[in-house]
Amino acid sequence: MQALVLDFDGVIFDSAREGLLVSLRTYLSLDPGSALAAEAPALEVALGDLETSFLAVPRLAAFMALMALGNRAEDYGVTWAILERRHPVSDQEGYNTFYAGTRPAWRQAFHRRFYEVRHEMARDHTDEWLRLHRPYPHLVELLRQRNGQVPFALATAKDRQSVRALLEAHGLDGLFVPELVLDKETGVNKRAHLQALQARLGVPARELTFVDDKLNHLEAVAPLGVRGVLAAWGYNGPRERDQARARGFAVAAAENAESVLFG
Repeated sequence: MQALVLDFDGVIFDSAREGLLVSLRTYLSLDPGSALAAEAPALEVALGDLETSFLAVPRLAAFMALMALGNRAEDYGVTWAILERRHPVSDQEGYNTFYAGTRPAWRQAFHRRFYEVRHEMARDHTDEWLRLHRPYPHLVELLRQRNGQVPFALATAKDRQSVRALLEAHGLDGLFVPELVLDKETGVNKRAHLQALQARLGVPARELTFVDDKLNHLEAVAPLGVRGVLAAWGYNGPRERDQARARGFAVAAAENAESVLFG
C-alpha cells in the first residue's frame, strides 16, 4: 500500500445528525407544504439530542436504512422524497429507479440549497454545527499511530471548507496534506477522486487502499484496480456488508481495522 485513501462522512466522522438536519431544512425550504413539515420540530429535537439515539425515531431510522444507497447531497433530498411518498425501496436498483424519476432541476436546486444551508449553519451557529460531528475514536487513534508510514488522502463529497473546519476543530488537520484532500469539486463520483489521487501520487491504482462506508462507491472504483474496504462502522448495515464480502471487498470493523487496513 502506497497510500490510504479515506472517505470522510461515515469513515472518519459520524456526521449523520448534521446531514439529516441540514437536508431536512433544505427539503422543507424547497417545499414548505411538504407533509414532513409537521414532523420537522420533533425530528430536529431528536437529531439535536446527543445523549440519546435518534434511531429510536422510526422516520430517522428509515432514512438511515436508505442512506447507504445514495452518493451526494441531492441524494438526501431523494431519500426524504422516498419517505414522504412512502415509496417502497429496499435495494440499490429500487433507489436508482426512484432517483431517475425525480426532476434533474429539482435535484440541482436541492444540491445548491443544501450547501447554502450548511454554510449558514456553520457560520451562524458554529458550536451547534461542530457538535453534530463526532470523529470515530478507533480510526482517529489508528491514524495517529500510523501517521508517517504511508500518506493519508481524503476522497469526499463534502465541501473543502467544512472538511477543513472539522479537521482543525479536532486536531486532525496535520494528518492530511492539502494536495491529497479531494472534495466535492473533484468530480461527481469517487472514481474521479481516485483517478485524480493516482495521478497526483504517481502510483499504480492497485497500491491504493480506499476505505468507504458505501458499497456503491467501492463498486465504482473497483475497475481501476484499487483495493476497496467497506467501513462497517459507517452508514451501512448487514445487507451491504454481506454483499461487499460476496463481491470480494474486505470489510473492516472497529476491532479489526488495523489488521484489515495495514496487514
